Amino acid sequence: MSDPQASKPILTTRQGHPVHNNQQQRTVGSRGPATMENYHFLEKISHFDRERIPERVVHARGFVAHGEFEAYGTIGDQPASRYTRAKLFQSKGRKTPVTIRFSTVIGGRDSSEAARDPRGFAVKFRTEDGNWDMVGNNLQVFFIRDAIKFPDVIHSLKPDPVTFRQEPNRIFDFMSNTPESMHMLTWLFSPYGIPKNYRTMRGSGVNTYRLVNAEGEGVLVKFHWMTQQGEHNLTQAEADAIQATDLGHASKDLYEAIERGDHPKWELNVQVMSDDEHPELDFDPLDDTKIWPEEDFPYLPVGMMTLNRNITDHHDENEQIAFGTGVLVDGIDFSDDKMLVGRTFSYSDTQRYRVGPNYLQLPVNRPREDVRVSTNQGGGQMSYGVDNRGGNPHINFEPSSVAGLQEADESYREYRPFVSGQVMKAPIERQNNYAQAGRRFREMADWERDDLILNLTTLLAQCDKHIQEKMVWHFSQCDEDYGRRVAEGLGISVNA
Repeated sequence: MSDPQASKPILTTRQGHPVHNNQQQRTVGSRGPATMENYHFLEKISHFDRERIPERVVHARGFVAHGEFEAYGTIGDQPASRYTRAKLFQSKGRKTPVTIRFSTVIGGRDSSEAARDPRGFAVKFRTEDGNWDMVGNNLQVFFIRDAIKFPDVIHSLKPDPVTFRQEPNRIFDFMSNTPESMHMLTWLFSPYGIPKNYRTMRGSGVNTYRLVNAEGEGVLVKFHWMTQQGEHNLTQAEADAIQATDLGHASKDLYEAIERGDHPKWELNVQVMSDDEHPELDFDPLDDTKIWPEEDFPYLPVGMMTLNRNITDHHDENEQIAFGTGVLVDGIDFSDDKMLVGRTFSYSDTQRYRVGPNYLQLPVNRPREDVRVSTNQGGGQMSYGVDNRGGNPHINFEPSSVAGLQEADESYREYRPFVSGQVMKAPIERQNNYAQAGRRFREMADWERDDLILNLTTLLAQCDKHIQEKMVWHFSQCDEDYGRRVAEGLGISVNA
């Protein structure tokens, strides 16, 4: 008698990832509590919640292009396999199709691409193991370190709910009560806050991830995209001149470069750190408001990305493309970064609301053709196909002794970091909110410092005096000269 299990397709997620365990969530110990980064569970239950049957809140304006990533087969001077078993990195010359979306963050879909604003830098790798989304920004840090504050920081940066104007008083009211934002503000109000265009800006994963090798050993990692076109930014005056005549200059620049065969390139680099708490550092390495110093954690080249093809339809390939920080492939894993854990739920849930519960069936979001998607998900708004369920259409559950899908084999070695401690709501211990902001201020060229002070004082001049005084105090903690120059620009005392 033949074994019905032998012919069953492997159960996967809609990203094309094999599901190795469809019986239990990931928990701290066998009894729990469950951890937030249970991506397979969250996708499964969230889709189930929507089986019966708008513009992005952030990153509304963006531009999409296609290309490929070519691996070096090494990470720095070591074989890639030393750090990760992710297949796309393993051999020199291996090419992986990619789709990238550059974007602004705060403005609406028809807003200016010359605005002072972080820039989204999101890359979808279509690997042989399914999709991997690296969702980052052009700047290496963020305003906050805990995802529970994300709605607050975005609300402060968005237009006033009554006047519908972006108000400096609202922005700096929030920032003055959020000391960890000083590092991001120092980058954002310098020329780095307005990249010249998408081709000449760098990208960063911002959050900390883990790489896991075939032996189940893990290291912490940060991802960086280094532009090969040279890094160029705009002063506020230069941006104002562009915005006077063109709201979409960056999209136009990228589109025209690809059309004429001037294909832009970015080299992927990583910083690697052993997976422990690193008490020798004066900051927590999982804090996304911090940079890992390059002199201590050098950039290690991994491969080159080239964009060589423009989209054919803005709606299908730009408006409907969907990224998520939880979309990882085997060999790349989560860290305990508090922002990353929160983003992992938020991003994919946003796509289910905005595009619909079947957003992963859209061509722009599906894995590549040689990755077969096999799930028991079905129904819901805009469903236009049935995922592979094996040879019996009556079986849409697992496990079954009759037909259906089966779990992937467990030959891989899961990385199992040890976690213990009280469950609590508490800030991280090593905050050090000011040191890196001060270092960044001192490392700037003179003209960059001048531009930073001008940009800050221009907006702070529109704020209430007590907010001005509070921001001056914060900048003084970063660097004495930093605070003094802002105070002088506002005409207030540095000791106020």
